[in-house]
Amino acid sequence: MLDLIQWRARQNPDRPALFFNGHWHSYAEINARATRLANRLRELGIQAGDRVGILALNHPAHFDLMLAAPKLGYIYLPLNHRLSTTELGQLVAQTEPRLLLADARHQAAAEALGLPVLPLADYGDWLAEGSEQPLPAPALDENSTWMILFTGGSTGPAKGAMLPYRQVLLNARITAETWQLGAQDCAVQCTPCFHAAVNVLSTPLLYCGGRVVLMPAFDADEYLGHIGLHRATVLFMVPTMYQMLIDFEDFDEADLSSVRWAISGGAPCPEPVRQAFVERGVRFKQGYGMTEAGVNCFSIELDEADLKPDSIGRPMPSMEAVIRGPDGQPVASGAVGELTLRGPMLFSGYWRQPEETALALRQGWLWTGDLASEGSDGHYRIAGRRKEMYISGGENIYPAEIEAALYRCEGVLECAVTGLSDPRWGEQGLAAVVLQEGVQRDGESLRQELRAHLAAYKLPKWFYFLRALPKTGAGKIDKTELRRLYEHREAGNSSAPTP
Repeated sequence: MLDLIQWRARQNPDRPALFFNGHWHSYAEINARATRLANRLRELGIQAGDRVGILALNHPAHFDLMLAAPKLGYIYLPLNHRLSTTELGQLVAQTEPRLLLADARHQAAAEALGLPVLPLADYGDWLAEGSEQPLPAPALDENSTWMILFTGGSTGPAKGAMLPYRQVLLNARITAETWQLGAQDCAVQCTPCFHAAVNVLSTPLLYCGGRVVLMPAFDADEYLGHIGLHRATVLFMVPTMYQMLIDFEDFDEADLSSVRWAISGGAPCPEPVRQAFVERGVRFKQGYGMTEAGVNCFSIELDEADLKPDSIGRPMPSMEAVIRGPDGQPVASGAVGELTLRGPMLFSGYWRQPEETALALRQGWLWTGDLASEGSDGHYRIAGRRKEMYISGGENIYPAEIEAALYRCEGVLECAVTGLSDPRWGEQGLAAVVLQEGVQRDGESLRQELRAHLAAYKLPKWFYFLRALPKTGAGKIDKTELRRLYEHREAGNSSAPTP
């Protein structure tokens, strides 16, 4: 079963599936939309294996393109609309899409790429003229590429991860079963559709017959309104978005009574954010996943998450996990090493980048680049990115540990820690901090408070206070840009620019 939406539409044609702009589309309707799109694209000469891209805020066209792909055999290619034209040009040069759909906000950027562009302003009328006659099934199998999603690029140029049908469908099924999702469940898709986060809850809910509310972009007021109006039962966002919710003036009065649990991904969630939801009666857990591994790689029971909020739990069914040292051998229980994963949910490789693929996939194992540990209780904990770890005086320093301690300090709203070159110790820590409104603190007072939580050698040498931290298109803190901002300030001996 590769055509997910055709299968589900046959089971529950009249059940509401996707909400956008004041209207619910049933499963039968979104299957019909996908069929019409496949027919219209075939009329334009799109064939199996071609890439069809989209450059837009969240829009039903993202779902149309994703769900029509198995009907015609092309590859769905969502692009990060937050990138510059130069950056987009690099991605387009890699993947050579035949057609690009674009909303009004990004149409000029799309046209500058020199590709045929279909404006979403005309999309509804254009799509309505498509035939609902099913097409002959394309020659696809479980290892055929369904979509190419670009990795964040925070530590280097973005790479196009080829996600096969087996990955997306198996992730959907195992997530629905392990997280106990069903037809009664509803989630609000507010993270960008160009990101792998669309497979955290949206594709699992489509698999099990649930409901998805699609927002064009994240807005705290609108998001909270959707939860109450549509009785959303499960939440997924990155920590930055959760922080924006609890900062919203009406958070304490928002109707969250329908929510069974919330899960955070993309980065460790600060304890104050988790606690704010717990105080509102929402149980909270930490997720872990990555584009290359099916996005939902671990699972934790809610009772365990309550007791061990820093744990991501245990591997999902069909996923193996081993913590390894630089020599490739498993490390001792409790020791920190690189997390490696194996199983049928792994991606196929990076599009036209065999060297990068060989570095990531070694003897059937995905080397994630994430540092983790496995405790005697079988629970896994993330220590941070391998490339973010720095060595000070011969000691390994894990920024995630320092960030967790900083979030316990009075007045800290948001923070990030990274290593910078130091002539004496090799590297020392830079802590970038955003303070809560009205709070005044300096680096020395924070350093003194941190001494209660951290060994002296882990204490940051530099503190950098900002009004906001720079973010990537996926909503993660951009530490590369953070270092650039700090070094720019130091070189100019002037006040820091505001990201």
